[in-house]
Amino acid sequence: MNLNEVHRVYFIGIGGIGMSALARWFHADKCTVAGYDRTATDLTMILEEEGMAIHYEDDTEFIPNAFKEKEGTLIVYTPAIPSDHLQLNYFFDNGFEVKKRSEVLGMISEDHYTIAVAGTHGKTTTGSMMAHLLNNTRRGCSAFIGGIMTNTNSNLIMGEKNAPVIAEADEYDRSFMWLNPNYVVITSLDPDHLDIYGDEEAMLDTYEDFAKKLPGDGKLLIQSDIGCRINPGMKYTSYGLRDGDAVAEAIRIVNGTFAFTYRNGKKKIADIHLKVPGYHNVLNALAAITVALDMGMEGEEIRKRMKTYAGVSRRFEYVFKSPEATLIDDYAHHPEEVEACLKAVRSIAKKRKITAIFQPHLFSRTHDFKAGFARALDKADEVILLDIYPARENPVEGISSKSIYDLMKNERKVMVPKDYLIRELENHDLEVVLTIGAGDIDKEVPKIAAYLKNKFYSQTEKVEEDE
Repeated sequence: MNLNEVHRVYFIGIGGIGMSALARWFHADKCTVAGYDRTATDLTMILEEEGMAIHYEDDTEFIPNAFKEKEGTLIVYTPAIPSDHLQLNYFFDNGFEVKKRSEVLGMISEDHYTIAVAGTHGKTTTGSMMAHLLNNTRRGCSAFIGGIMTNTNSNLIMGEKNAPVIAEADEYDRSFMWLNPNYVVITSLDPDHLDIYGDEEAMLDTYEDFAKKLPGDGKLLIQSDIGCRINPGMKYTSYGLRDGDAVAEAIRIVNGTFAFTYRNGKKKIADIHLKVPGYHNVLNALAAITVALDMGMEGEEIRKRMKTYAGVSRRFEYVFKSPEATLIDDYAHHPEEVEACLKAVRSIAKKRKITAIFQPHLFSRTHDFKAGFARALDKADEVILLDIYPARENPVEGISSKSIYDLMKNERKVMVPKDYLIRELENHDLEVVLTIGAGDIDKEVPKIAAYLKNKFYSQTEKVEEDE
Protein backbone atom coordinates (compact mmCIF):
# COMPACT_ATOMS: atom_id res chain seq x y z
CA MET A 1 0.00 0.00 0.00
CA ASN A 2 1.32 3.44 -0.95
CA LEU A 3 0.94 5.80 2.00
CA ASN A 4 0.70 8.73 -0.41
CA GLU A 5 -2.68 7.33 -1.49
CA VAL A 6 -4.03 7.29 2.08
CA HIS A 7 -6.53 10.04 2.89
CA ARG A 8 -8.26 8.62 5.97
CA VAL A 9 -6.77 6.63 8.85
CA TYR A 10 -8.83 4.90 11.54
CA PHE A 11 -7.01 3.76 14.69
CA ILE A 12 -8.31 0.95 16.89
CA GLY A 13 -6.57 1.62 20.19
CA ILE A 14 -5.76 5.24 19.36
CA GLY A 15 -4.97 6.15 22.97
CA GLY A 16 -1.83 4.03 23.18
CA ILE A 17 1.41 5.98 23.31
CA GLY A 18 2.70 4.48 20.05
CA MET A 19 -0.67 4.61 18.29
CA SER A 20 -1.28 8.24 19.23
CA ALA A 21 2.11 9.26 17.80
CA LEU A 22 1.17 7.61 14.50
CA ALA A 23 -2.24 9.30 14.61
CA ARG A 24 -0.54 12.66 15.05
CA TRP A 25 1.78 11.88 12.14
CA PHE A 26 -1.07 11.24 9.72
CA HIS A 27 -3.08 14.16 11.07
CA ALA A 28 -0.12 16.49 10.50
CA ASP A 29 0.14 15.00 6.99
CA LYS A 30 -3.38 16.32 6.26
CA CYS A 31 -5.16 12.97 6.55
CA THR A 32 -8.54 12.70 8.26
CA VAL A 33 -7.96 10.75 11.48
CA ALA A 34 -10.46 9.07 13.81
CA GLY A 35 -10.39 6.15 16.17
CA TYR A 36 -11.59 3.99 19.03
CA ASP A 37 -10.25 3.36 22.49
CA ARG A 38 -11.63 1.54 25.50
CA THR A 39 -11.51 4.51 27.87
CA ALA A 40 -11.02 8.25 27.70
CA THR A 41 -7.69 9.51 29.00
CA ASP A 42 -5.87 12.82 29.16
CA LEU A 43 -4.10 11.83 25.94
CA THR A 44 -7.26 10.92 24.01
CA MET A 45 -8.86 14.18 25.09
CA ILE A 46 -5.83 16.08 23.78
CA LEU A 47 -6.08 14.20 20.48
CA GLU A 48 -9.74 15.23 20.26
CA GLU A 49 -8.75 18.83 20.88
CA GLU A 50 -6.24 18.49 18.03
CA GLY A 51 -9.10 17.57 15.69
CA MET A 52 -9.39 13.77 15.79
CA ALA A 53 -12.81 12.12 16.30
CA ILE A 54 -12.60 9.47 19.05
CA HIS A 55 -15.27 7.29 20.64
CA TYR A 56 -15.19 4.67 23.38
CA GLU A 57 -17.76 2.03 22.38
CA ASP A 58 -16.89 -1.11 20.42
CA ASP A 59 -19.82 -0.76 18.05
CA THR A 60 -19.62 -0.44 14.28
CA GLU A 61 -22.35 2.21 14.43
CA PHE A 62 -19.80 4.61 15.89
CA ILE A 63 -17.45 4.33 12.90
CA PRO A 64 -17.81 7.59 10.95
CA ASN A 65 -19.37 7.04 7.52
CA ALA A 66 -16.33 8.44 5.71
CA PHE A 67 -14.22 5.59 7.12
CA LYS A 68 -16.59 2.96 5.68
CA GLU A 69 -15.30 3.83 2.21
CA LYS A 70 -12.44 1.46 1.39
CA GLU A 71 -10.56 3.50 -1.19
CA GLY A 72 -8.04 5.78 0.48
CA THR A 73 -8.78 4.40 3.96
CA LEU A 74 -6.18 2.70 6.18
CA ILE A 75 -7.07 0.85 9.39
CA VAL A 76 -4.38 0.63 12.08
CA TYR A 77 -4.64 -1.52 15.19
CA THR A 78 -2.48 -2.54 18.12
CA PRO A 79 -1.82 -6.18 19.14
CA ALA A 80 -3.41 -5.37 22.50
CA ILE A 81 -6.84 -5.35 20.78
CA PRO A 82 -8.67 -8.69 21.36
CA SER A 83 -9.36 -10.90 18.35
CA ASP A 84 -13.13 -10.70 18.87
CA HIS A 85 -13.22 -6.89 18.66
CA LEU A 86 -16.31 -5.94 16.64
CA GLN A 87 -14.88 -2.96 14.78
CA LEU A 88 -11.62 -4.72 13.94
CA ASN A 89 -13.51 -7.70 12.51
CA TYR A 90 -15.82 -5.41 10.55
CA PHE A 91 -12.84 -3.98 8.70
CA PHE A 92 -11.26 -7.42 8.17
CA ASP A 93 -14.50 -8.92 6.91
CA ASN A 94 -15.13 -6.07 4.48
CA GLY A 95 -11.74 -6.16 2.81
CA PHE A 96 -10.19 -2.94 4.17
CA GLU A 97 -6.45 -2.31 4.33
CA VAL A 98 -5.84 -3.36 7.96
CA LYS A 99 -2.34 -3.19 9.41
CA LYS A 100 -0.65 -3.39 12.79
CA ARG A 101 0.96 -0.24 14.15
CA SER A 102 4.41 -1.78 13.65
CA GLU A 103 3.67 -2.50 9.98
CA VAL A 104 2.72 1.12 9.33
CA LEU A 105 5.81 2.38 11.13
CA GLY A 106 7.80 0.02 8.93
CA MET A 107 6.21 1.55 5.82
CA ILE A 108 7.18 5.03 7.01
CA SER A 109 10.75 3.82 7.61
CA GLU A 110 10.97 2.64 3.98
CA ASP A 111 10.66 6.23 2.81
CA HIS A 112 13.04 7.86 5.33
CA TYR A 113 16.53 7.50 6.71
CA THR A 114 15.58 5.73 9.94
CA ILE A 115 17.41 5.63 13.25
CA ALA A 116 15.94 2.72 15.23
CA VAL A 117 16.47 2.59 18.99
CA ALA A 118 16.14 -0.96 20.31
CA GLY A 119 16.62 -2.58 23.71
CA THR A 120 14.56 -3.95 26.56
CA HIS A 121 14.89 -0.62 28.35
CA GLY A 122 16.33 2.82 27.67
CA LYS A 123 14.60 3.23 24.29
CA THR A 124 12.32 6.13 25.18
CA THR A 125 14.88 8.27 27.00
CA THR A 126 17.64 7.59 24.47
CA GLY A 127 15.34 8.25 21.51
CA SER A 128 13.97 11.45 23.03
CA MET A 129 17.51 12.68 23.72
CA MET A 130 18.42 12.07 20.08
CA ALA A 131 15.27 13.86 18.94
CA HIS A 132 16.03 16.82 21.20
CA LEU A 133 19.54 17.08 19.78
CA LEU A 134 18.64 16.69 16.12
CA ASN A 135 15.37 18.62 16.11
CA ASN A 136 16.97 22.04 15.71
CA THR A 137 19.70 21.05 13.27
CA ARG A 138 19.64 22.09 9.60
CA ARG A 139 18.03 18.82 8.52
CA GLY A 140 15.90 18.46 11.63
CA CYS A 141 14.21 15.15 12.36
CA SER A 142 10.93 13.38 12.87
CA ALA A 143 10.56 11.18 15.95
CA PHE A 144 8.10 8.64 17.31
CA ILE A 145 8.68 8.53 21.07
CA GLY A 146 7.16 6.12 23.60
CA GLY A 147 6.39 8.87 26.08
CA ILE A 148 5.47 12.54 26.28
CA MET A 149 8.59 14.66 25.86
CA THR A 150 8.67 17.47 28.39
CA ASN A 151 10.34 19.87 25.97
CA THR A 152 7.60 19.52 23.34
CA ASN A 153 4.67 18.14 25.39
CA SER A 154 4.20 15.53 22.67
CA ASN A 155 5.24 12.02 21.66
CA LEU A 156 5.81 13.12 18.07
CA ILE A 157 8.23 15.46 16.38
CA MET A 158 7.19 16.14 12.80
CA GLY A 159 10.06 17.26 10.60
CA GLU A 160 10.34 18.02 6.92
CA LYS A 161 9.44 15.24 4.47
CA ASN A 162 13.10 14.35 3.86
CA ALA A 163 14.17 14.58 7.51
CA PRO A 164 15.55 11.44 9.21
CA VAL A 165 13.14 9.50 11.40
CA ILE A 166 13.88 8.35 14.95
CA ALA A 167 11.75 5.37 15.95
CA GLU A 168 11.64 3.13 18.98
CA ALA A 169 12.19 -0.46 17.86
CA ASP A 170 9.78 -2.42 20.03
CA GLU A 171 10.74 -6.05 20.64
CA TYR A 172 7.28 -7.00 21.93
CA ASP A 173 5.53 -9.29 19.45
CA ARG A 174 8.73 -8.97 17.36
CA SER A 175 7.30 -5.67 16.14
CA PHE A 176 10.70 -4.20 15.28
CA MET A 177 11.19 -6.72 12.48
CA TRP A 178 8.85 -4.58 10.35
CA LEU A 179 11.27 -1.64 10.47
CA ASN A 180 13.74 -0.82 7.70
CA PRO A 181 16.55 0.85 9.66
CA ASN A 182 19.63 2.67 8.41
CA TYR A 183 21.11 3.14 11.89
CA VAL A 184 20.42 0.78 14.80
CA VAL A 185 21.12 1.51 18.46
CA ILE A 186 20.82 -1.33 20.99
CA THR A 187 20.70 -0.06 24.57
CA SER A 188 20.14 -3.24 26.60
CA LEU A 189 19.43 -6.95 26.25
CA ASP A 190 18.06 -7.98 29.62
CA PRO A 191 15.48 -10.77 29.23
CA ASP A 192 11.90 -9.55 28.80
CA HIS A 193 8.69 -10.54 27.03
CA LEU A 194 9.53 -14.20 27.54
CA ASP A 195 5.82 -14.91 27.05
CA ILE A 196 6.49 -14.01 23.41
CA TYR A 197 9.99 -15.44 22.92
CA GLY A 198 9.91 -18.49 25.18
CA ASP A 199 13.47 -18.04 26.42
CA GLU A 200 16.32 -15.53 26.44
CA GLU A 201 18.18 -17.25 23.60
CA ALA A 202 15.27 -16.81 21.22
CA MET A 203 15.05 -13.14 22.17
CA LEU A 204 18.78 -12.62 21.45
CA ASP A 205 18.43 -14.42 18.11
CA THR A 206 15.67 -11.99 17.13
CA TYR A 207 17.83 -8.99 18.04
CA GLU A 208 20.56 -10.44 15.81
CA ASP A 209 18.06 -10.79 12.98
CA PHE A 210 16.96 -7.20 13.52
CA ALA A 211 20.54 -5.89 13.34
CA LYS A 212 21.06 -7.86 10.14
CA LYS A 213 18.28 -5.83 8.48
CA LEU A 214 20.77 -2.96 8.19
CA PRO A 215 21.96 -2.21 4.65
CA GLY A 216 25.62 -2.49 3.75
CA ASP A 217 26.27 1.16 4.60
CA GLY A 218 24.18 1.01 7.78
CA LYS A 219 25.51 1.79 11.24
CA LEU A 220 25.18 -0.26 14.40
CA LEU A 221 25.78 1.16 17.89
CA ILE A 222 25.71 -1.22 20.87
CA GLN A 223 26.07 -0.63 24.59
CA SER A 224 29.44 -2.16 25.48
CA ASP A 225 28.20 -4.53 28.21
CA ILE A 226 25.95 -6.33 25.71
CA GLY A 227 28.17 -6.30 22.62
CA CYS A 228 29.35 -9.87 23.21
CA ARG A 229 25.82 -11.26 23.59
CA ILE A 230 24.78 -11.02 19.96
CA ASN A 231 26.65 -11.67 16.72
CA PRO A 232 25.11 -9.54 13.98
CA GLY A 233 27.89 -10.42 11.56
CA MET A 234 28.89 -6.80 10.94
CA LYS A 235 31.08 -4.12 12.45
CA TYR A 236 29.63 -1.98 15.19
CA THR A 237 30.54 0.90 17.46
CA SER A 238 30.19 0.53 21.23
CA TYR A 239 29.54 2.92 24.09
CA GLY A 240 29.79 2.56 27.86
CA LEU A 241 30.51 4.28 31.13
CA ARG A 242 33.99 2.73 31.26
CA ASP A 243 34.54 0.56 28.20
CA GLY A 244 33.71 1.15 24.56
CA ASP A 245 34.54 3.34 21.60
CA ALA A 246 32.54 6.16 23.21
CA VAL A 247 32.92 6.59 26.96
CA ALA A 248 31.97 8.99 29.75
CA GLU A 249 34.82 10.48 31.75
CA ALA A 250 34.92 12.65 34.87
CA ILE A 251 31.33 11.78 35.88
CA ARG A 252 30.23 13.92 38.80
CA ILE A 253 27.15 15.39 40.44
CA VAL A 254 26.96 19.19 40.32
CA ASN A 255 24.08 20.88 42.15
CA GLY A 256 21.94 17.80 41.81
CA THR A 257 22.67 17.26 38.10
CA PHE A 258 25.03 14.80 36.46
CA ALA A 259 27.99 16.17 34.50
CA PHE A 260 30.57 14.32 32.43
CA THR A 261 32.98 14.47 29.50
CA TYR A 262 32.19 12.58 26.29
CA ARG A 263 35.14 10.97 24.51
CA ASN A 264 35.15 8.94 21.30
CA GLY A 265 38.67 8.55 19.93
CA LYS A 266 39.87 12.08 19.24
CA LYS A 267 36.41 13.59 19.68
CA LYS A 268 35.89 15.13 23.09
CA ILE A 269 33.01 17.19 24.53
CA ALA A 270 33.69 18.43 28.05
CA ASP A 271 31.24 19.60 30.74
CA ILE A 272 28.04 18.04 29.45
CA HIS A 273 25.27 18.59 32.02
CA LEU A 274 22.12 16.48 32.36
CA LYS A 275 18.98 17.52 34.18
CA VAL A 276 17.85 13.91 34.35
CA PRO A 277 19.80 12.08 37.08
CA GLY A 278 21.34 8.64 37.17
CA TYR A 279 24.27 6.81 35.65
CA HIS A 280 21.84 5.03 33.34
CA ASN A 281 20.94 8.40 31.85
CA VAL A 282 24.63 9.20 31.31
CA LEU A 283 24.71 5.93 29.37
CA ASN A 284 21.63 6.95 27.37
CA ALA A 285 23.24 10.32 26.64
CA LEU A 286 26.39 8.63 25.30
CA ALA A 287 24.30 6.83 22.70
CA ALA A 288 22.37 9.96 21.75
CA ILE A 289 25.53 12.05 21.44
CA THR A 290 27.27 9.40 19.32
CA VAL A 291 24.35 9.37 16.88
CA ALA A 292 24.21 13.17 16.81
CA LEU A 293 27.91 13.38 15.96
CA ASP A 294 27.46 10.77 13.22
CA MET A 295 24.60 12.88 11.85
CA GLY A 296 26.90 15.90 11.59
CA MET A 297 26.25 17.87 14.79
CA GLU A 298 29.10 19.84 16.32
CA GLY A 299 30.26 19.27 19.89
CA GLU A 300 29.49 22.76 21.16
CA GLU A 301 25.92 22.61 19.89
CA ILE A 302 25.48 19.17 21.48
CA ARG A 303 26.69 20.53 24.82
CA LYS A 304 24.19 23.40 24.69
CA ARG A 305 21.28 21.19 23.63
CA MET A 306 21.91 18.48 26.24
CA LYS A 307 21.73 21.08 28.98
CA THR A 308 18.16 21.94 27.92
CA TYR A 309 16.90 18.36 27.66
CA ALA A 310 14.05 18.16 30.19
CA GLY A 311 13.22 14.46 30.00
CA VAL A 312 10.06 12.45 29.36
CA SER A 313 6.89 12.27 31.39
CA ARG A 314 7.01 9.42 33.91
CA ARG A 315 10.74 8.93 33.37
CA PHE A 316 12.13 10.11 36.71
CA GLU A 317 9.64 12.97 36.78
CA TYR A 318 9.59 15.33 39.75
CA VAL A 319 5.93 15.75 40.68
CA PHE A 320 6.12 17.46 44.07
CA LYS A 321 8.92 19.04 46.05
CA SER A 322 9.01 20.76 49.42
CA PRO A 323 11.68 21.09 52.10
CA GLU A 324 10.14 18.10 53.87
CA ALA A 325 9.19 15.72 51.06
CA THR A 326 9.77 14.93 47.38
CA LEU A 327 7.62 12.85 45.02
CA ILE A 328 9.21 11.27 41.94
CA ASP A 329 7.30 9.20 39.37
CA ASP A 330 8.94 6.63 37.08
CA TYR A 331 7.71 4.17 34.43
CA ALA A 332 10.19 1.42 35.39
CA HIS A 333 8.66 -2.04 35.00
CA HIS A 334 11.67 -4.37 34.62
CA PRO A 335 14.02 -5.29 37.51
CA GLU A 336 17.00 -3.60 35.85
CA GLU A 337 14.96 -0.43 35.35
CA VAL A 338 13.71 -0.46 38.95
CA GLU A 339 17.24 -0.90 40.26
CA ALA A 340 18.61 1.89 38.04
CA CYS A 341 15.79 4.18 39.16
CA LEU A 342 16.45 3.52 42.85
CA LYS A 343 20.18 4.09 42.37
CA ALA A 344 19.41 7.44 40.74
CA VAL A 345 17.11 8.39 43.61
CA ARG A 346 19.76 7.41 46.15
CA SER A 347 22.36 9.54 44.37
CA ILE A 348 20.29 12.66 45.03
CA ALA A 349 18.42 11.65 48.20
CA LYS A 350 21.63 10.80 50.08
CA LYS A 351 20.55 9.81 53.62
CA ARG A 352 16.88 10.76 53.26
CA LYS A 353 14.45 7.86 53.54
CA ILE A 354 13.14 6.45 50.27
CA THR A 355 9.61 5.04 50.22
CA ALA A 356 9.05 3.07 47.01
CA ILE A 357 5.50 2.36 45.84
CA PHE A 358 5.62 -0.36 43.18
CA GLN A 359 2.86 -1.71 40.94
CA PRO A 360 4.05 -4.84 39.07
CA HIS A 361 3.12 -4.92 35.38
CA LEU A 362 1.90 -8.23 33.88
CA PHE A 363 1.54 -11.63 35.55
CA SER A 364 4.04 -13.15 33.11
CA ARG A 365 6.72 -10.58 33.88
CA THR A 366 6.16 -10.98 37.62
CA HIS A 367 6.47 -14.76 37.23
CA ASP A 368 9.68 -14.51 35.20
CA PHE A 369 11.44 -11.82 37.26
CA LYS A 370 10.02 -11.96 40.80
CA ALA A 371 13.45 -12.56 42.32
CA GLY A 372 14.95 -9.67 40.36
CA PHE A 373 12.15 -7.33 41.46
CA ALA A 374 12.70 -8.37 45.08
CA ARG A 375 16.45 -7.65 44.89
CA ALA A 376 15.87 -4.28 43.22
CA LEU A 377 13.18 -3.15 45.67
CA ASP A 378 15.36 -4.11 48.62
CA LYS A 379 17.43 -1.03 47.75
CA ALA A 380 14.60 1.20 49.01
CA ASP A 381 14.27 1.98 52.71
CA GLU A 382 10.64 0.86 52.71
CA VAL A 383 8.33 -0.57 50.07
CA ILE A 384 4.60 -0.45 49.44
CA LEU A 385 3.51 -3.14 46.96
CA LEU A 386 0.28 -2.74 44.96
CA ASP A 387 -1.58 -5.49 43.12
CA ILE A 388 -0.35 -6.57 39.70
CA TYR A 389 -1.61 -4.52 36.75
CA PRO A 390 -2.71 -7.24 34.28
CA ALA A 391 -2.94 -5.17 31.05
CA ARG A 392 -3.59 -7.68 28.26
CA GLU A 393 -3.18 -10.78 30.45
CA ASN A 394 -5.43 -13.07 32.44
CA PRO A 395 -4.41 -13.98 36.02
CA VAL A 396 -1.80 -16.71 36.47
CA GLU A 397 -2.40 -19.16 39.30
CA GLY A 398 0.02 -18.68 42.17
CA ILE A 399 1.38 -15.34 40.88
CA SER A 400 0.62 -12.09 42.69
CA SER A 401 2.48 -9.21 44.29
CA LYS A 402 3.08 -11.58 47.20
CA SER A 403 5.40 -13.52 44.87
CA ILE A 404 7.76 -10.53 45.11
CA TYR A 405 6.94 -9.69 48.72
CA ASP A 406 7.95 -13.15 49.98
CA LEU A 407 11.38 -12.93 48.34
CA MET A 408 12.28 -9.48 49.68
CA LYS A 409 14.82 -9.28 52.50
CA ASN A 410 13.73 -5.78 53.49
CA GLU A 411 11.41 -6.15 56.48
CA ARG A 412 9.92 -2.68 55.99
CA LYS A 413 7.41 -3.75 53.39
CA VAL A 414 3.65 -3.86 53.09
CA MET A 415 1.07 -4.95 50.51
CA VAL A 416 -2.05 -2.85 50.03
CA PRO A 417 -4.86 -2.56 47.46
CA LYS A 418 -4.53 0.56 45.34
CA ASP A 419 -7.71 2.05 46.84
CA TYR A 420 -6.09 2.03 50.29
CA LEU A 421 -2.81 3.61 49.23
CA ILE A 422 -3.41 7.11 50.61
CA ARG A 423 -4.64 5.65 53.88
CA GLU A 424 -1.46 3.56 54.06
CA LEU A 425 0.73 6.62 53.50
CA GLU A 426 -0.61 8.04 56.76
CA ASN A 427 1.36 5.29 58.52
CA HIS A 428 4.67 6.43 57.06
CA ASP A 429 7.09 9.24 57.83
CA LEU A 430 7.58 10.32 54.21
CA GLU A 431 10.71 12.03 52.91
CA VAL A 432 11.36 10.83 49.33
CA VAL A 433 8.42 9.03 47.74
CA LEU A 434 8.97 7.10 44.51
CA THR A 435 6.09 5.69 42.46
CA ILE A 436 7.16 2.95 40.04
CA GLY A 437 5.30 1.00 37.37
CA ALA A 438 3.91 0.88 33.84
CA GLY A 439 0.26 0.19 34.70
CA ASP A 440 -2.26 2.67 36.02
CA ILE A 441 -0.24 3.76 39.04
CA ASP A 442 0.08 7.12 37.28
CA LYS A 443 -3.56 7.78 38.22
CA GLU A 444 -2.56 7.62 41.89
CA VAL A 445 0.30 10.10 41.51
CA PRO A 446 -1.89 13.26 41.61
CA LYS A 447 -3.60 11.89 44.73
CA ILE A 448 -0.25 11.31 46.42
CA ALA A 449 0.91 14.79 45.41
CA ALA A 450 -2.29 16.30 46.85
CA TYR A 451 -1.78 14.35 50.08
CA LEU A 452 1.80 15.61 50.40
CA LYS A 453 0.81 19.15 49.54
CA ASN A 454 -1.90 19.11 52.16
CA LYS A 455 0.45 17.67 54.76
CA PHE A 456 3.32 20.04 54.00
CA TYR A 457 1.30 22.95 52.55
CA SER A 458 3.06 25.60 54.58
CA GLN A 459 6.43 25.05 52.91
CA THR A 460 5.61 23.79 49.43
CA GLU A 461 7.50 25.11 46.49
CA LYS A 462 7.05 24.66 42.75
CA VAL A 463 9.62 22.56 40.95
CA GLU A 464 11.19 25.07 38.59
CA GLU A 465 11.96 24.31 34.97
CA ASP A 466 15.72 24.32 35.56
CA GLU A 467 15.74 21.70 38.31
